[in-house]
This record gives sequence, structure tokens and C-alpha cells, in this order.
Amino acid sequence: MKKREDRIKFTRQNPNPSVLIVGGGINGIGVFRDLALQGVDVLMVDQGDYCSGTSAASSHMAHGGIRYLENGEFRLVREAVQERNRLIEHAPHLVKPLPTTIPIFRRFSGLINAPLKFLGIMDRPAERGAIVIKLGMTLYDSYTRSQGTVPRHIFLNRPRSLARFPALNPQILYTGTYYDGAILSPERLAVELVLDGVEANEKAIPLNYVRASGIRDNQIVLVDEVDGEELAVHPRVVVNAGGPWIDLINATFGRETKYVGGTKGSHLVLDNPELRRAIGENEFFFENKDGRMVLVFPLGDRVLIGTSDIRTDSPDEAVVTDEEVAYFFDMVARVFPGIKVDRSQIVFTYSGVRPLRRSDSARPGQISRDHTIEEFELEGEPGLKVYSLVGGKWTSFRAFSEQVCERILAYFGETRAVSTRDLGMGGGRGYPQTDEGRADWIDRLATQSGQPRDRVETLLDRYGTRAELFASFVSAGQDRWLSNLPTYSSREISYIAECEDVVHLDDFVLRRSMIGMLGELTQDGLQELGHVVEQTLRWNAEQTRIEIKRMAEILKSKHRMSFEGFESGDHEK
Repeated sequence: MKKREDRIKFTRQNPNPSVLIVGGGINGIGVFRDLALQGVDVLMVDQGDYCSGTSAASSHMAHGGIRYLENGEFRLVREAVQERNRLIEHAPHLVKPLPTTIPIFRRFSGLINAPLKFLGIMDRPAERGAIVIKLGMTLYDSYTRSQGTVPRHIFLNRPRSLARFPALNPQILYTGTYYDGAILSPERLAVELVLDGVEANEKAIPLNYVRASGIRDNQIVLVDEVDGEELAVHPRVVVNAGGPWIDLINATFGRETKYVGGTKGSHLVLDNPELRRAIGENEFFFENKDGRMVLVFPLGDRVLIGTSDIRTDSPDEAVVTDEEVAYFFDMVARVFPGIKVDRSQIVFTYSGVRPLRRSDSARPGQISRDHTIEEFELEGEPGLKVYSLVGGKWTSFRAFSEQVCERILAYFGETRAVSTRDLGMGGGRGYPQTDEGRADWIDRLATQSGQPRDRVETLLDRYGTRAELFASFVSAGQDRWLSNLPTYSSREISYIAECEDVVHLDDFVLRRSMIGMLGELTQDGLQELGHVVEQTLRWNAEQTRIEIKRMAEILKSKHRMSFEGFESGDHEK
């Protein structure tokens, strides 16, 4: 990727991109990548970092939404299950098959409610029993049986369930286990998709920390949040991929819309070895007493717990509350009553707002998770189309992006040149498919780069086949392991800072790595990391001090983490 300042300069010199995408979440990134592959000159901007809003607040799942069957959203489920399989196949370094277990406490519950929900007559919660869940799993399997990407579901009675999961509540009657996908690091995958677009098309320009501020003299005014300078562009098409901020972005263009009515989803990350051992490599996905579907998810050696579903119109203010923490702890106690969870085990929290279509449904969980494209033409700008991307999910971003790209190409009178349906994503391109192939790949790169075999294996696990770029860069200079982040080296971090649009320290901690989310960052680690990025980006001492303070403030205000002394800048270089 060219340096950010070079792309700013290019945009000033070429202010008429065919497409401007406002919003660098997964929907915007997906459209950016697809258009870039078609050879379209496309500019994508986000007022923050890539994948720093709603897309950074996911449950780390690639899933078809088995519960959406009850709402009759068969098209959505079929599409999402097929896209789940594509993610597993095309980004295998970051998306893995995930056995998902549902603990079942009733046999017949839901037999009346489920068909009434399907008919739209009732939306009152009722706990789903064994028969309803079994029917749902069977239908779920049927959608992609021919692909064979994941195994079919299994149903176990109480004795077999407790033998497999001894810590489960002994009051269960059955467990059902089906397969979805785990997205190990969604933010990392998003960055790699941006890189895909840039590497495919030199006129595909992504700019993080650039805000669309309005329209002036028939041009859209952009503001560089780094230095405050303005850029003016005149695209033929605008794609509003602002997620829960869609209506606010349209307002800056002079058009009032009411497309989105979001709901807040929050998560906790716990350091609880007992709970981690209890779930194994299975996600537990189940219905709490209030009818809300919740999850307990294996995330490295941590446990991810979520998620809430609370209506909100304030996406900038989404944070985890004490009430949500208590809710999550209560629901864990229902399924694993012998395992103690408490606030001292929390290493990270996060919350975001789903950009759902505005709805009058009494229950947030009943609002459709489907995606749609809303279109209008800006007044005073003949021919300037604005497409607002409403809804969508991580799992189905590729399909949604394909639909948006088709709409834009048709408007331009052009046809698709490249299909993304069978195209590897980021480090998933050329990824070895067998254990033998993996071993050969690692041996070859270790020999070629001079890096130890175990080092190459770690790079492959983190970055897929992009490990070749990392290994080459690491080998080209003097490298050292970090004292406080011992699985990372200085050259590895320098490569990310230099080549992946790192503007602020939190870009690396929260979105180019899992260090922040897994609770691996200490005060000393933050200080050491700051010095490495300082040397790479040529910050001065004052810039580094500001960045460390900014990082600590973000962790405190957004993620319930506190590094005493760093919030005030009271630390030594």
C-alpha cells in the first residue's frame, strides 16, 4: 500500500473518482474491494480507522443465523450460510469451522410460538424446545449440504451431553451441535481486504481518518482528521456505508433520511480458565430466560461472552454498562452453574450499534438482519447517485458488496470483469489446504527467508500467505523480540505500521492485532510498543507521549480498561 500522504496527494490531483465510498466498515470495504477488482477508480474514506465502528463490535462469528428461520427469512439464511462457507474456504487463516452447541431445557416449548412468529402474528419470546431446535438444525444443514464445508449437526441426550461437557447444568435434557464459523480477528481480515483492493488497482484509494463534511460548489468536501486540511472531490456515485451513522451522513449531504434504527450489542472478554476448559473449542449459543440469544465463545485462551440487543440512536455513545455485565454473568450461571464468573476476570469489553432497518417491532431481536440498498439523487447534482447500504452482517458482506457493485456497474453501463465468489481473501490466497502442504509451505519460506521454522509458522497463522511479505521484511533488518509482548518482534510491528496505514497507536493495538482484545497489553507493553511505532513513523517524543495517552484514554472510556498514570500522561519515556 502506498503511504497515506501519497494517496492524499493523488486525491488532490485526481478529484473526480467514479465512486466515493463514505464509511470504511466491512460493507464499505467489501464494496471498495469489489469495485477495485473491476478496475473502477474508487475512493473510500472513513472518519476513523478502517473497521473501527460497528464492524469492530462483532461476535466474531460467520453464521447463517439459525434463529432467523423462525422469522421466515429463508433467503437471508440461505445466503448467509453459503457466505459462511465461502469465508471458511477463502480466508482459512482467519475463519475456522466452529462447532456451536445449544443446551436444551425443554422438549416441546415453542411449538406454538414458532409458527405464529413465522406468520407475523406473535413476537412474544418463548424458550425453544428440542423439537423446534432439531427442525431448525435439519433445515439449516440442508442449505449447503452439497458444499460439504462443515459437518452436519448432532443431537445428544442428557447423559451423553454431560459426559462431553461435565460442567453443563445437569437440568438440561439435550444438546444440539451444529457448525458455523469463527472469525478469529475480524478487524485484521478487514485490513487485508483493503489491501486486496489496493494491490489490484492503483486507482483504488482508501483513506482512513478522512471525514465527509458536506457539499460546497457542487463538490463533496472531505476533511483530513490528521492535519485538518480539506479535499474536494466530485464523484459520479456516492456509496453511503456509514452503518448506524447513515442518516447522519445523508444529512451532511442535505438529505433527511430515516433508514436506520440501530440496536446496541455488547460483549465481555474474560480470563477464566475454568470456563474456557468447560466449553473446549465449542461456542455455546442459547436462549436466555428473556428470549434473547446469547453466546459463550472460545477466543484464544480467553472467553468471549455476548451479546445484548438494546435499541439506541446514539452510536457514538455505545459502551458496556454495569447492567449488561450483570446480565451476562447471570446467563453464564444458568448454563454453567458451578463456574464462578466475576468482574475481576474481565480483560476487555466492547460495544457497537447494529445498522438495522428502522422498525416498529416491539422486540429488537425480531428486527430483520437482512440488507437493502436505498437510492436517491442529490438535489442540484444531476446524475449524482447516492446508495445507502442499510443492514448487513459480517458473514454476508461479500454478497452484499456484489449486489452494490452490480448496481453501480449497471449505472455506468459496464459489466463485471472479476467474480469474487471463488476468490481468496487477503492471506487466504494460496493458503495450503492440507497438513502436508502447510508443512511444505512453512519449510520453503523458512529456507527462503532464513527465519526459524516456528517463527514462520506463527506468521502463517497470523497473516496467512501474507507471511511471505512479513518474513522478507523481518529478514531485511535488525530484529528483536519485544520484552513485554514476547510473541511479537520489532520488525513485524514496523512492517504493519509502515505498510498498513497505522495513523494512531490504537490502530495497531485494536485492529491490526488481537493484543488489546485479549487483554495482553500492559503499561510497560504500551510504552515499548509506542517506541517501536515512533521509530517507524518518525514521531517525536511529544507525539509518542500523546499517542500513549490517547491509547490509554480509549481503553478506559470505550473498553473498561484502566492504566493508572497513563490517562494523565504521567509516565516516563
